[in-house]
Amino acid sequence: MPRRGLILQTRTHWLLLGLALLCSLVLFMYLLECAPQTDGNASLPGVIGENYGKEYYQALLQEQEEHYQTRATSLKRQIAQLKQELQEMSERMRSLQERKIGGVNGIGYQGNKEQAPSDLLEFLHSQIDKAEVNIGAKIPSEYGVIPFESFTLMKVFQLEMGLTRHPEEKPVRKDKRDELVEVIEAGLEVINNPDEDDEQEDEDSPLGEKLIFNENDFIEGYCRTERDKGTQYELFFKKADLMAHRHVTLFRPFGPLMKVKSEVIDITSSVINIIVPLAERTEAFAQFMQNFRDVCIHQDKRIHLTVVYFGKEGLSKVKSILESVTSESNFHNYTMVSLNEEFNRGRGLNVGARAWDKGEVLMFFCDVDIYFSAEFLNSCRLNAEPGKKVFYPVVFSLYNPAIVYANQDEPPPVEQQLVHKKDSGFWRDFGFGMTCQYRSDFLTIGGFDMEVKGWGGEDVHLYRKYLHGDLIVIRTPVPGLFHLWHEKRCVDELTPEQYRMCIQSKAMNEASHSHLGMLVFREEIEMHLHKQAYRTNREAVR
Repeated sequence: MPRRGLILQTRTHWLLLGLALLCSLVLFMYLLECAPQTDGNASLPGVIGENYGKEYYQALLQEQEEHYQTRATSLKRQIAQLKQELQEMSERMRSLQERKIGGVNGIGYQGNKEQAPSDLLEFLHSQIDKAEVNIGAKIPSEYGVIPFESFTLMKVFQLEMGLTRHPEEKPVRKDKRDELVEVIEAGLEVINNPDEDDEQEDEDSPLGEKLIFNENDFIEGYCRTERDKGTQYELFFKKADLMAHRHVTLFRPFGPLMKVKSEVIDITSSVINIIVPLAERTEAFAQFMQNFRDVCIHQDKRIHLTVVYFGKEGLSKVKSILESVTSESNFHNYTMVSLNEEFNRGRGLNVGARAWDKGEVLMFFCDVDIYFSAEFLNSCRLNAEPGKKVFYPVVFSLYNPAIVYANQDEPPPVEQQLVHKKDSGFWRDFGFGMTCQYRSDFLTIGGFDMEVKGWGGEDVHLYRKYLHGDLIVIRTPVPGLFHLWHEKRCVDELTPEQYRMCIQSKAMNEASHSHLGMLVFREEIEMHLHKQAYRTNREAVR
């Protein structure tokens, strides 16, 4: 039995070995069949029905290699060209930066011409040639003259200062202060480091050293801006121990216009929540609601009105006026909030802003003596943007109609008083109460300061908050916003600062300088008219 088992095991071993050899042979034959042919007449992959030899593929590979080499050469050439242009631009920027560090600040255009591109120099020279710097321009009338501002090291004197400012002021605005400092330093650089073509004699100090001017030698300067060309500066310097003055003319040319952005603004669905704080003044509210009905209900139709009323006296009358206007016009987008407390404008606007519970909305803080147009409402929408911009329009404040229209039996209707003339009103550039801003921005900045009581001050605090923040403040006169005249009362409860502001506002609101002058000299004028009449009568008797 063991011998028979051994034989069976041996046969099984040889059988497995034979199967393995057979499989190896079959696999070898399969590989031979699938391998590509090596002779020249063998068939290779290609277009069906055609045979391609090894030479064809070698030529194809060589063609592709040449194509990529050509492409690589082109890219290298472009890279080299871009590097050269970048180097040239870097050299230009470095030369301009060196000129700025050197003190010329790009203004001494006659020197170092080789440091700036020729096309840029040509443009700068063209701006100077077009401006009224070296030769006067023919001006048709006195209204075409562009006035200068004069300045010293400490003060600026402007012709168009308005009635609310002093005829002289310190350059408190940083950009104006920095501008004048830069200009004076540039003038000193020109004097202390003259070019060959500068018309000035070399002078030495009494000790024989080179004469050096500094900012204390600056006497005065003049500047004016032609808005399409640039700003002209005339500077005068003088040493205390010398008789002659040094005069330097500088010009800051404007560059070409550049697009910052272009956008489409859709305001068709933008709702404005007009918030009006009020106490008594029922007649003024009736006039306000007439303007509101004509502009907001009949024209604009995208308005919500919020009235915040203080106290009990006059409350029923105000409700009656509001319900009468809204019912006859089928207008229901309004909110009436009643507060039984002393009037506080900031408190009323805070309450009115928080009374809105429908999410984000554009708010217009408005007083009851404000007249506005439909065009202004669109300006409100266009110049305010949540998280980006708030709108502070400058109101045109009308004078006392009894003085403006004293030569008439009675003042004309309000609609006919809305004209922008010197004797009819003025731009209320000291007022910041009328403003358009989004509710989210108002709440984020903290609203009005509730510590401010009584008249005035709260609007200035809010305005300063926005100026100290990140939002853009749009401050500009608008033609569609008027402050109607009303008599002001400055109560004794005000602080000295508030009382002073109230008196100033009261004085400003009465009449123009010419009308006030006529009132001041009324007796003198009447005496003159009386003398003229007496003289005429005497001549008639003769």
